[in-house]
Parts: sequence; structure tokens; C-alpha cells
Amino acid sequence: MKKLSVRTSSQIEMLDITSQIEKVVEESGITEGVCYLFVPHTTAAVTINEGADPSVKSDILKELDKNIPLQDNYQHREGNAAAHIKASIIGSTEIVPVDSGRLVLGTWQSIFFCEFDGPRTRSVLVKVMG
Repeated sequence: MKKLSVRTSSQIEMLDITSQIEKVVEESGITEGVCYLFVPHTTAAVTINEGADPSVKSDILKELDKNIPLQDNYQHREGNAAAHIKASIIGSTEIVPVDSGRLVLGTWQSIFFCEFDGPRTRSVLVKVMG
């Protein structure tokens, strides 16, 4: 298993980590199998979505903020309840097939680390299995 470090610079953002994951797959030497991604944080997540148009990321974040506002009489008193909710909705895992030593992603797909309580230094655990 490989542990990637991700440094975020905003309270809420989506960072394209596809190239970092591709590098892990390449270094693994696995040509056929799967790549497991896990974010071990309760206020961050990982997702796959369109990476070609940056407005997709901003639309996703805008809608999450609209539906899960930063302040909303939450009982959790640390001030980051919205981050916990967003992370639960997006999810902490992704599984991507590996074929011919490469991630199998759609033409427009990218892998995103989703920060909901930053800025912070975070981790993404990556396991490639054949």
C-alpha cells in the first residue's frame, strides 16, 4: 500500500489527483487488476468525475454548499459538521480497474480528492492488486 500526501489550500476544494494515482499504478508493476483508493479522514472524500471542464468541480462544490451550508444549527460543536456530512455523501473510497498497466477511466474522468475542512495536509491510501 502507498500513502500519498495531499496538501489542500482552501477550506473546501477538489484536487485532481489522477496523475499521482497513475504513478502509483505504474510503480506497482501490476498490469491487470484493481486500484483501491481510501481517504482516512472524516471531513474529506474521494470521487471520480469530469476533469476536463473546471466548472464541473465548482458546480459540485456550489451545490454541496447550497444543500449543506457551513452553519445550520448543527449539534456537532466543533464547527465542521457540514464537512462531516459532505464527506459522508461523497464517500471515502473508490475502486478503479487497471488494464495493461493503466487506470481504466472514461475519456473525461479524473480522480478528485475532496477537502471539506481545510486547509490541511491529508492522506490518500492507494492499493494496487493484480
